[in-house]
Amino acid sequence: MRKTLKSAQIIPIGFFVFIMIGTLLLMLPISTKPSFSTSWIDALFTATTSICVTGLVTVDTYMQWTVFGKVVILFLIQIGGLGVVSILTMMLIVLNKKITIKERVLIRDSFNLDTIDGLVKFLLKVVKGIGIVEAIGTVVYSFILVPKFGFIRGLSYSLFNSVSAFCNAGMDIMGPNSLENYNRNPLFLINTMLLIVIGGLGYIVWFDVIDIAKICINKKRNLKYFFKYLSEHTKLVLVLTFGLILFGAGYIFIMEYNNPYTIGHMSLHNKILNCFFQSVTFRTAGFSTISQKNLRGLSGFMGCILMFIGGSPMGTAGGIKTVTIFVVILSTFDFVRNKKDITIFNRTVSEELVRKSVAIIVFNFFVTVTLAIILCKTNNLDILDGMYETFSATATVGLSRNVTATLDSVGKMIIILSMYLGRVGPISLGLFFITSSYNKNDIKYSNGRFLAG
Repeated sequence: MRKTLKSAQIIPIGFFVFIMIGTLLLMLPISTKPSFSTSWIDALFTATTSICVTGLVTVDTYMQWTVFGKVVILFLIQIGGLGVVSILTMMLIVLNKKITIKERVLIRDSFNLDTIDGLVKFLLKVVKGIGIVEAIGTVVYSFILVPKFGFIRGLSYSLFNSVSAFCNAGMDIMGPNSLENYNRNPLFLINTMLLIVIGGLGYIVWFDVIDIAKICINKKRNLKYFFKYLSEHTKLVLVLTFGLILFGAGYIFIMEYNNPYTIGHMSLHNKILNCFFQSVTFRTAGFSTISQKNLRGLSGFMGCILMFIGGSPMGTAGGIKTVTIFVVILSTFDFVRNKKDITIFNRTVSEELVRKSVAIIVFNFFVTVTLAIILCKTNNLDILDGMYETFSATATVGLSRNVTATLDSVGKMIIILSMYLGRVGPISLGLFFITSSYNKNDIKYSNGRFLAG
């Protein structure tokens, strides 16, 4: 009997296949500039960081790759941001093929939805929305980059940056210092932050905000009405997202205010702007406007925590997600208060969601710390540098304390594995190997007496 692959198996396989295709394309002579050579591990690393929308690089993206190579990277970033299943489904739609129940289930699982109704329409709205946002981002960038680089190059740089920022990839093709040359350009940084945040909010949040905003405009309702009628998920995501941005910006401002190697030499308004940018990029994007190596130790440590949290569900961001960590923290406080039900905005949180959130945090933390220890041991790294690199990889952030390019082959393979696990999720990879349909929960055991705490 032929065994049918489950969603939890198809999605990791899909990412792996695209990584292999990207690696082969980047190893072609046409992908690398004549004065450079590309090893198989650097091609594999670049393909992985692109499809996993991470942004860590072992070779300079601007210097190493030809126009063809950069186009390959751009397509990999877009595929990674939208999702392998979504790309394959769009290909079926373009070819006018019927979308079967199996494919609808795949879309549902890839977007973490709870129904298969209206999925194709939902996917088309997502693709249309992505196109509009990336196009607007490209236009805004072009006002800065076209006058500097000329029309063709400036427009291509604008498009690459827009896609990379929206997909939270953190890769650019303008030079070796990420966005440090633009850390005093408010339009450039605000545009980048908006693209990152919009991409990280999640598609459900998008459509909910747009629908309620239309109602408010048509019925001339105020902001209080707008927030009241948003779904509880959207409310929570918006509160957590902007709360974490404010917290991160304030923390960096305090810790780095007098640091001459980061923001200490900047004017007050540039300090504030760069602190907000660092807070946003910490949680998912990987662009940098200040030296990550020169961040003070406490800033780097908090960066690891913010990277681990990441963005919000169903978006382009990585990490364990904002809602996941909030549910676990809330359940902890409610347990201490002896509160029976966990509620958010007068809505009860299911026990299944709490268990899932705990599992996600434990799995990801265990995997990340284990890989960080191995990386530090094999490459003789400082513990903060090693953790920063690994947390950045598993959270698909892309920030580095100037470590990535110095890694040996073993170190590169560890980060490749970290990025892959971060994109598909350690739990998803665990489910990949579960092929039996036998449910052990059918067996009921008597209660045991165990103690905790």
